[in-house]
Amino acid sequence: MIDVYRELAAEGLLLQRVTLLALYGVLDGPSDLDVVLAGIRKEARRRAEADLRWLNISGVKLFGDLIPPMRQAWTDHPYDDGTHGDLLISATTIEQKAAGLRAMVRAAHLAGLQLGVHATGDRTIQLVLDTIAEAATESGALGSADLAHTIIHGDLATSQQIERMAELGIWLNAQSGVAAETVGWLAAALGDDVADEAWRFADALAAGVLVLSSDAPVLGFDWRRGIADAEARIEASGAACDPGSRRARLHQLLRAYTAIPAQQDRAACWKGTVELGKVADLVVLAEDPFAVGAAGLPEVEVDLTVLDGRVVFERA
Repeated sequence: MIDVYRELAAEGLLLQRVTLLALYGVLDGPSDLDVVLAGIRKEARRRAEADLRWLNISGVKLFGDLIPPMRQAWTDHPYDDGTHGDLLISATTIEQKAAGLRAMVRAAHLAGLQLGVHATGDRTIQLVLDTIAEAATESGALGSADLAHTIIHGDLATSQQIERMAELGIWLNAQSGVAAETVGWLAAALGDDVADEAWRFADALAAGVLVLSSDAPVLGFDWRRGIADAEARIEASGAACDPGSRRARLHQLLRAYTAIPAQQDRAACWKGTVELGKVADLVVLAEDPFAVGAAGLPEVEVDLTVLDGRVVFERA
């Protein structure tokens, strides 16, 4: 797959900019410590792509745990069957699995690779944050913010953990569609109180660490739907709903799909906003998003898409 991306990039045929994380485990399955460590060493030796603005393999992805509705996120909260979930590391005991995940995270950080860790349970998230913080203090290690590590999903991240992400320069790459589709399942597995505190998008916005994404192909990739779902979740959590608050929040949510992901890619100096000196990547909407609001955004048509100054889609 990566070779195909390279061919398309070399021929100028990519219709989007691509940043990848290498996976040396089983997709949604357990990872073997030795295999992952060997993969990290391989990635550390990999030569940079010819043009990082079009194709960038920035680091590695790890699967820490799975999802709370399936009782597979490692959490302090007991599930309805009395369990606390698990980690996706090949080992016998939870202690051995935790040690394996810590070794993977530490190795990737010390190799100077960006990490994207699939972590939904609060215990998994805490383990990852603590390990990154410890690794960053080792002799010769880069700071955590330099590598732009990312917690992927972070469903049960606490407000304290989100504050810690901001302190460490770690991003929370979250999917509002997951919250919209699975909140009832999560409540059935962990109870209404836990479900009410999950997906703390408002806290992540306030902390400046929220990156919104789709989780496609699990869910649809439409960013307009993603913003509407995020706003609905934020309002359900008790946020202010007056016009001024909604307008300010919409601006933040639009940035969570554009300017903030550019920071996650360590590329904010050349992409993510429309301004002089940056690449001309933009969409033109049929209506002003601030006129229709977040809830009305999914109904707004995209009139034009421009990539690097080239029109690659035109509705007319």
